[in-house]
Amino acid sequence: MHTSHEVSPSQEQTPATALQAPPSKLRKRFLAGALVLATTAVGAVLIAQQRVKLPGNDWIQLFNGTDLTGWTKIGAESWTVEDGLLHGKGLTKAYGYLETENDYKDFQMSLRFKCVGDGNSGVFFHTGFKPNSVDTTQGMQFEIDCKMMHHTAGVYAEDGRGWVVWPSPENEGVVRMGEWNDYLVEVVGNHYKSRLNGVQMVDFTDPKPSSFDGKIALQLHAGGEGNMQFKDLWIRDLSKR
Repeated sequence: MHTSHEVSPSQEQTPATALQAPPSKLRKRFLAGALVLATTAVGAVLIAQQRVKLPGNDWIQLFNGTDLTGWTKIGAESWTVEDGLLHGKGLTKAYGYLETENDYKDFQMSLRFKCVGDGNSGVFFHTGFKPNSVDTTQGMQFEIDCKMMHHTAGVYAEDGRGWVVWPSPENEGVVRMGEWNDYLVEVVGNHYKSRLNGVQMVDFTDPKPSSFDGKIALQLHAGGEGNMQFKDLWIRDLSKR
């Protein structure tokens, strides 16, 4: 933001020779350079606005694009921030999680993900972990797996039930390997919804829910390369409505 600047009397007394306009060629170069700088500055502002623009007044940014503030690592896998992106890498091919510091009950969550490796991931919710362990004590999961017919956007229960709902077969090809995918999930009590790349994938009421509150966690599944990228993570708390 620019602030107004008044010329002081001492500045007004600057010798006239110092205030002479540059020769025409130099003037053109000066103006051209100023135009480039102004255009670049405007572009930078627009990009910055796109990065931080809230989807709505009640949406909160979960990932700041700079560091892991608000998150806790679970397990030995790598979670880093590079070029504004959240990178999850399965270095040991074991389970790894990045868990929110806050608990969430009813919410909508919006994010973008990209599958770089062959590993499996997911968005866990209503989740808890054993102390100093990657073993869960409770929770559910919205699936992320960019391989065909691996049920991305389906819901998996961590209470021993396994899969509780899959997307319809005709929607299994909506996910895109190696490209950014738009993911929107919603949890209200035992009612779960997911939308992937603009397509409704799941709208399901769980008949046997085992948890109604807990952490949100991003997962790196054991066994695969598990190279995942995330950005634009936002959450909207619906439990306060």
